[in-house]
Amino acid sequence: MILGVSGGIAAYKACELLRRLTESGHRVRVVPTEEALRFVGEPTWSALSGQPVATGVWDTVHEVPHVRLGQEADLVFVAPATANVLAKAAAGLADDLLTNTLLTARCPVVFAPAMHTEMWEHPATQANVATLRSRGAIVLDPATGRLTGVDTGRGRLPEPSELFEAARLILRRGTQTPDLAGRRVLVSAGGTREAIDPVRFLGNHSSGRQGYALARTAAARGADVTLVAANVSLPDPAGARVVRVGSAVEMAEAMEAERRDADVIVMSAAVADFRPATSIDSKIKKSGAAPAPIELVENPDILAGLVASRDAEGSVQTIVGFAAETDDVIANGRAKLERKGCELLVVNQVGGGRAFGTEDNQAVILGSDGTAVDVPMGPKEDLADRVWDLVGRRLR
Repeated sequence: MILGVSGGIAAYKACELLRRLTESGHRVRVVPTEEALRFVGEPTWSALSGQPVATGVWDTVHEVPHVRLGQEADLVFVAPATANVLAKAAAGLADDLLTNTLLTARCPVVFAPAMHTEMWEHPATQANVATLRSRGAIVLDPATGRLTGVDTGRGRLPEPSELFEAARLILRRGTQTPDLAGRRVLVSAGGTREAIDPVRFLGNHSSGRQGYALARTAAARGADVTLVAANVSLPDPAGARVVRVGSAVEMAEAMEAERRDADVIVMSAAVADFRPATSIDSKIKKSGAAPAPIELVENPDILAGLVASRDAEGSVQTIVGFAAETDDVIANGRAKLERKGCELLVVNQVGGGRAFGTEDNQAVILGSDGTAVDVPMGPKEDLADRVWDLVGRRLR
C-alpha cells in the first residue's frame, strides 16, 4: 500500500500509523511531499517502512514510479491530507510523486484531512472534498480537539490507532466501491447513566464497542457519520463526528437534533428504560436505617420516537434498532420490531459474558419484511458490516 504524507504538523502522527501498518504485515511505500519532509525527514520514513522514499517524478526514472506506484497499490492512504493536497487532487494536478500516484491509482483512495478549522470549513475545501467523494474517494472527516498552538476545533488528524482501523477495514473490503458514499449516518452507542446522587447512578454494562464498530465500518464505506456516544471511553472513530451525552434524556435530545439530515439511523446504544424521579443534590449517607425507596419514572422511548418523527414527516429514512434479550430471543425480538416500527432490529442474547464489553458478538437481524439473518460469533465489525449490507439494499 501507499502512505501519502503531506506537509502539516500532524505528519508526526503518520509515523505511528506506518509502524502499525508494517507490524501488521503490510508492505508500505511512503510517498511524502517536499513540505512533509520539513516535518519528518526521509531517513525516518525509510527506516520505518524498509522501502525507498522519493518525492519527485525524476527519482528512479527507469522504474517509472509516477505510474507504477498507483497501478500496483492495494490502497492509497493520505494522512495527513492538507487543504493544498485536497485541492490538487480535486483539480487533477500532478506536480509531484504523490499527486501523480493519486491520478494513476485504481485501488481505494483515502484522505485523512488535517488543518485549522477555518481552512476545513472554507467553501473551497468543502467543494474539493465533495468533488473527491463524488469520484469514489473516501475523505474521512477530521476530529475535533487541540490543533497547533492554543487553537482548538475541528481539523485535528484522528489518532493513529483509529486511522489504522480505518485502513484495515477498507483493505478487507478489497476493491469494493464505498457503497455508503454520499449517505449521512447517525449512530448511537454506549450506555446511559441515570443519576441517583452526585456519586451513584443507574446504568448498564454497555461498553459502546458495537456502536463504535458500526461508526468505523460506515466511515470505511464512505458515509458521513455522526456518533452520539453515552459514557464511552473508547477513542473516537476516524471519520466520525462524536456528540457526547450522559443520560437517556440527553441522548433523546441529541438524536432529535441530529436526525433530520440522516439517511440512516442506528440505535445501538443501551438506553435505560427508567430513571430516578428525583436526583439528590448531595451524596446519600448511611444512617443505620433502611434507605428510602427510589421512585422511578419512564425514560423517553428514543427508537419509537425517531420512527414516529420520521413517519410524521414522510421521510424515507432507514431506521435500525437493537434489542438485548436474555430469553425467548426471537419471539421478544419480533414483538419489539413490530412495536417500534423500524426496518431492522438487531437482536442480541446477553448475559453470561455475552455481547456487553466483549470484542465479539453474534446476533439475529430481523427485518420488517419477515426476514431473519443469523450472524455467527465474530468480531463486532463483522456484525456491523452485515447491518450495513442489509441497510444498503434498502437504500438502493
